[in-house]
Amino acid sequence: MPSLRTPHDPLTGVVVVLLADFMRQHQGWGWLRLMAGATPYKDVPGLTMAKVMGSGHGGGFSLRPSASHQGLICTFSHLDWALQFLDSAAVQAYRSRARECWTGVLSVQSARGQWDKQSWQASTPEALGEPWDAHDHEGGLHSAQNKGPFAVLTRASIVPTKAMAFWRYAPAAQADLAQAPGCLLAMGLGEAPLVRQCTFSLWKDTEAMLHYAHQGAHQVASTAAYKHQFFSESLFVRMQVLQMAGAWQGRSFDAPALAVQAPAPADAALTGSRLAGEPSLEVSHV
Repeated sequence: MPSLRTPHDPLTGVVVVLLADFMRQHQGWGWLRLMAGATPYKDVPGLTMAKVMGSGHGGGFSLRPSASHQGLICTFSHLDWALQFLDSAAVQAYRSRARECWTGVLSVQSARGQWDKQSWQASTPEALGEPWDAHDHEGGLHSAQNKGPFAVLTRASIVPTKAMAFWRYAPAAQADLAQAPGCLLAMGLGEAPLVRQCTFSLWKDTEAMLHYAHQGAHQVASTAAYKHQFFSESLFVRMQVLQMAGAWQGRSFDAPALAVQAPAPADAALTGSRLAGEPSLEVSHV
């Protein structure tokens, strides 16, 4: 596929996330998707990465796997390719077999870390399909970046010898995440049982996300992960929702395409006050 990058080039562009909860009669179809992985998508135009991921019981973050919940995370070189993919037969196949299905198109505002030795970069104006004027769109970049909703993607490879220690902290933090005020949606995902974990969450605003990150089980888990070096690789990505649709956990989501926004610098509240060597207080992998 011409658009695929070489193994360690940074990824940039637009992100598509699909979450599905399959109907009972289609759970076998879902398992086949997990087994096939990214292979069915190798000829999708503009695709630069595809990850088919399982989930824990109820779509959460637990040692008990879910027979029905699944996620698909893709990156595209351009917004037009991402929107075309959402209208494709491949995505319709998920929607038609799911009790609930949520899809979102997102631009990357900031990213830190790596996934399979690839770093991610903020979405460029070229990838979003139009030039950016910092004085456009209701006051420019700094006012736009604070408008919700926005999404957070975290992913980590857990050191195998520390997996059980990690899992002592993770369930409580994830339980708090699902109930956190201002968290509109949260799902635990995984590439491989126990040791390759991912979390996707949708937030009303930055204040709500920081309130969750700075207290309770999440803060305890984040401190432990940093202190004991649970991860051999990790990635944190903050994304602006450009478009979303569908339903999840009884809640309907429907946001038409928003005005394209420029890449936002990392929030000062998230990074500027953090001293070198201190653990992050963002929504983490636990």
